[in-house]
Amino acid sequence: MIKLSAIQLNSKANVEHNLSVIAAQLARLTSEVSADTIEHLVVLPECCLFFGANDKAQLQLATQSQANNQLQRSLSQLAKQYQVTLIAGTIPILAESEEKFTNSSCAFSPKGELIGRYDKIHLFDVNVDDNSKNYCESRFTQAGQSPRVINTSFANVGLTVCFDVRFAHLYQTLTRMGADIITVPSAFTRVTGKAHWQTLLQARAIENQVYIIAAGQEGVHENGRETWGHSMIISPWGEILACLEQGEGSISADFIPEEINRIRTSMPLKHTADT
Repeated sequence: MIKLSAIQLNSKANVEHNLSVIAAQLARLTSEVSADTIEHLVVLPECCLFFGANDKAQLQLATQSQANNQLQRSLSQLAKQYQVTLIAGTIPILAESEEKFTNSSCAFSPKGELIGRYDKIHLFDVNVDDNSKNYCESRFTQAGQSPRVINTSFANVGLTVCFDVRFAHLYQTLTRMGADIITVPSAFTRVTGKAHWQTLLQARAIENQVYIIAAGQEGVHENGRETWGHSMIISPWGEILACLEQGEGSISADFIPEEINRIRTSMPLKHTADT
C-alpha cells in the first residue's frame, strides 16, 4: 500500500518550534499507518519552518542558514527518522545575488537524500481585502524558472507552490513531464482561500487526471496574517478524499496508480505544448 499525507500547520517565526511540531505530527502519522504500507509520501505547507514574520526576515533566515545548510539538514533528518518521502513545504534559500531568496520546495527520500528542489515560479504580488491588504512577494523573493518532477520508486511527483495553482499551464507541463501526483504546499489567505481554493485544486486534478496533495498553513499568525487551511487530498477524478478544515493536524489517503490509468484510458486528454 502507498499512503499519501498532508500536514497542516500554524507555523511560527521560530524554526525550532516548527521542527518540533512537524516531528510530533510525523511520529503520529507513521505510528498510525498499517503494516502493509510500503511507501509514504508526506507534504508540508509553504514556509513550514518559518512563518508569521515579514519577507525581510525570511531573507535574513536564508542568509544565516546558508553556511551550514541547516534548514535542509533538519528536514532531511526528519525524512530519514520517520522513513517517509518528504515534500518539505518550502524554505527560503539564498539566491546567487544574495539580495533575494528563492521560495523552495525540497523533496527528501526516506534515506534523507535531497532528491529534488523546485523554486516557486509565480510570485504573490496582489491586493487582498484582508488584514494585510497587499502582498509583494517579489520584493525579496526571486522567481524560479523551471518546472520540476521528481521520480520516486512509486510515482512521478510534480512540485508546485501555493499561487502556482492559478496557472493551469504549469500543471499541464508537469503532466506532460509524467507527473502522477502534484503537490501544493500553500499559505493561501483566508479571503482567497474561501473563494477559490477548493475550486482550483479540483480543477487541476480533473484536467490533468492526477492526485493533488495540498498542505496549508491555517489560522491567525504572529504578524496578523490569516491563512485558510483546508488541506486536501484529491483524486484524479476530482473527488476530495480527505480534508482538514481548521487547526493543526494531518490527513491521509491511499495512492492507487491503477485509478490514474483507468481514468486516463476511459477519458483521454491530450495536453499539447504551450504556445
